[in-house]
Amino acid sequence: MSKLVIIGFGHMGSAIAAGAIGAGVVKAADVTVADALEENLGRAKALGVNTCKDNRKAVSGADTVIIAVKPNNLAALAGEICESVKGAVIVSICAGKRIETLKELFGESAKIIRVMPNTPALAGEGMAALCRSENVSDGEMEYVLGIFRSFGRAEMLGEELFDAVTAVSGSGPAYVYAFIDALMKYAAESGMTYEQAKIFSAQTVLGAAKLALMSKDSPQKLKENVCSPGGTTIEAVKVLDERGFEDIIRDAAKACEEKSRKLANA
Repeated sequence: MSKLVIIGFGHMGSAIAAGAIGAGVVKAADVTVADALEENLGRAKALGVNTCKDNRKAVSGADTVIIAVKPNNLAALAGEICESVKGAVIVSICAGKRIETLKELFGESAKIIRVMPNTPALAGEGMAALCRSENVSDGEMEYVLGIFRSFGRAEMLGEELFDAVTAVSGSGPAYVYAFIDALMKYAAESGMTYEQAKIFSAQTVLGAAKLALMSKDSPQKLKENVCSPGGTTIEAVKVLDERGFEDIIRDAAKACEEKSRKLANA
């Protein structure tokens, strides 16, 4: 059996473990979680996985190691486990850390997969982009893709697109939450309770997103389908257009992409 190790069991690490085990991609007995916090290890034990506080001991004999620590802790971790992970596939979800940087930390011959996931993974609806170093086999790549597809969608992309991925799917949930929050506040002003406002606003976004994925029509066409001439929706969309809604989203995403690029080059 393939031995999977997850270092760091915060929100994303736990989403990865729960999704992969729940989908049957891996067995709990074949997963080891390493974390310094007892609280996180307690949550890991509840999933039935092995736990360990010693990172070096945890990765011994591992086939795949998923690194889910904060980017500023990556260098120290690499120095600790570098010799113990030779031959294993190293999967990094550390934002802004390129494959070139990971090779510098783990060795030129290291098998590296870089992943940019997002927080909706916690709800089983994540979106992840993956790229790999040249010595990762197709079988190894498919195994890791299977893990990230177990709690959402995952696609292979060229690493040159990862700054754009950060701006769209990585940070995109924040833009959506801002939109939901604005709808909720208006709903509350109009008399709805907090729970009513949350349900009506969030479910509307969920339904619209599902329809956008299912439909052969473009989002622009779907928008037009809601905007009956002389109706109510078209009046709302006119205001969005007048206020430059599309430009605001584009400028926000652009700022995010530029920041991501700067962090990667730092």
